[in-house]
Amino acid sequence: MSVLFRRDANVSAQLLAERVGWRKSVRGKGGALAHDAAWACIRLRSDLISTLPVDTFRKVPWGQVSVPKPAVLVDPGGSRVDIGEWMYSTQSDLDTVGNTFGLITARDGMGLPARIDLVPRDTVTVQSHDGEITYWFSGKKQNADDVWHERQYTSSGLAVGLSPLAYASMALQSHHAAQEFASAWFGGGITPLGHLKYEKDKVPTAEAETIKLRHKLAIENGDPMVTGKDWEYKPIEAASAQSNFISAMEFSDLQMCRYFGVPGDMVDVTTKGSSITYANITQRNLQLLVINIGPAIIRREKAMSRMLAGPRFVKLNSDALLRMDPKTVAEMLGKEVQDKLLAPSEARELMNRAPYTEEQLAEFKELFPQQYPTNNAQRELVYQIGEQS
Repeated sequence: MSVLFRRDANVSAQLLAERVGWRKSVRGKGGALAHDAAWACIRLRSDLISTLPVDTFRKVPWGQVSVPKPAVLVDPGGSRVDIGEWMYSTQSDLDTVGNTFGLITARDGMGLPARIDLVPRDTVTVQSHDGEITYWFSGKKQNADDVWHERQYTSSGLAVGLSPLAYASMALQSHHAAQEFASAWFGGGITPLGHLKYEKDKVPTAEAETIKLRHKLAIENGDPMVTGKDWEYKPIEAASAQSNFISAMEFSDLQMCRYFGVPGDMVDVTTKGSSITYANITQRNLQLLVINIGPAIIRREKAMSRMLAGPRFVKLNSDALLRMDPKTVAEMLGKEVQDKLLAPSEARELMNRAPYTEEQLAEFKELFPQQYPTNNAQRELVYQIGEQS
């Protein structure tokens, strides 16, 4: 019997008890990133999406035309963080905790983001009250207009996105405690255990109890606590909420792959009854693109398009994922040229080759005179041959 449907009172008690405090890091024992299949899925999705070329277009009556990319889509984090690293980091955050955050530190002449410095996810607090969202970075309140916030796997009424595992915990009705915990955690009803430290001196026991009570009362409703300059409060990162859920559910490698939307064979997880060969790799990559990471790509395109002034928009060139073997590429391009869907010069450009030179064209005419008639009689003969074939 699958552990996903096992009714165990200890599981519920364990999860409910851990609503009070969390002592496991997301990278520690039982954490999401400690599960090799989860790490492989996150790495694969981040690798693929971060290496897709980023193109910008402008809508025109007959379609779209390419336009130059702004600096924020080339080096979004300045000279030290290019678009590849920025995309990998943000995608990893999205797949780990369902959210990624950044601070808009520069704008262009139109007021659009020119630079977005990413913020460690475990330093961010999000509060929602009567539809108004407030962001705190390392305990400092931020202007919401200066915050870059992407999210995925959203749920009605929540101001933040969910990780695949948190979303799974909400979906597993047989483990009501897990569902309740995920809802409360990401809805802001639970504050994780933290470390409240006085930097200056030792604190007497009586005073420590008073300070702890004041702190507990302050954070029960999600409010920040105000202290003097010598106090430091370090919250446990929200991503660690996944740790005991994974431990309690005892996920298999294949189950982890399902939650992250990655075919098991893509991360070397054995799938019974499947046979992946070189002959069908192209179709496998197409399935991965359309079914598995296609929705994530579309969400990211829409989010990044907010960096541009309309009617401009961003497209991640997913053709880069569908790299085919040389024979298939030649057959595809040859067919498109033959059907006049592609000019020969365009086909050569796709193969990283320069247009034909005059010498090359002359050589073709010499080697294949029947395809390059020089007088009317020859042209008529070629036409008749074509009609007969």
